[in-house]
Amino acid sequence: MKPQLKRLVILDRDGVINQDSDAYIKSAEEWLPIPGSLEAISKLSQAGYQVVVCTNQSGIGRGLFDIHTLNAMHEKMHQLLARLGGEISAVFFCPHIDADHCACRKPKTGLFLDVIQRFHLDGTLKGIPVVGDSLRDIAGPSALGAEPHLVLTGKGAKTREEGGLPPYTAIHADLAAFVSHFLQTTK
Repeated sequence: MKPQLKRLVILDRDGVINQDSDAYIKSAEEWLPIPGSLEAISKLSQAGYQVVVCTNQSGIGRGLFDIHTLNAMHEKMHQLLARLGGEISAVFFCPHIDADHCACRKPKTGLFLDVIQRFHLDGTLKGIPVVGDSLRDIAGPSALGAEPHLVLTGKGAKTREEGGLPPYTAIHADLAAFVSHFLQTTK
């Protein structure tokens, strides 16, 4: 019997779901959704997909905010999504800075290996879309078999200009455009 493909979508956070800032998102008040992103996640949830967020949050390692503040940002995200009938099944984050040389800071694969383990994915992300606005968001999971998708929000337009994207990277205007395309092609 052929194993059933997991109905899972992996998203980056800053620049994909919410507005990004070069000064970092440091509070729940600064956490502002990109127009249409929460509705897009709700559509995925309502279509039976589990949505997972994998995000670098070096603001913790830089001392710009603490874990309680990060939790408040995510609580805001969860509450806004719940009002729209959507949900995020899990948030995986790396609190480190590059100098920490951890295994979880994207583009390394540690966060994605945690997703594989938690969701029992048999050691691979094959067939699972991963959506980001930077090369570091999609390079690691692409090496693990994920389908890379770049959105042009956040740092996405600059990332596209710089090139070097994984082969077969699909490009979308924003998360809403990705979800619309994805749900049409997976019917």
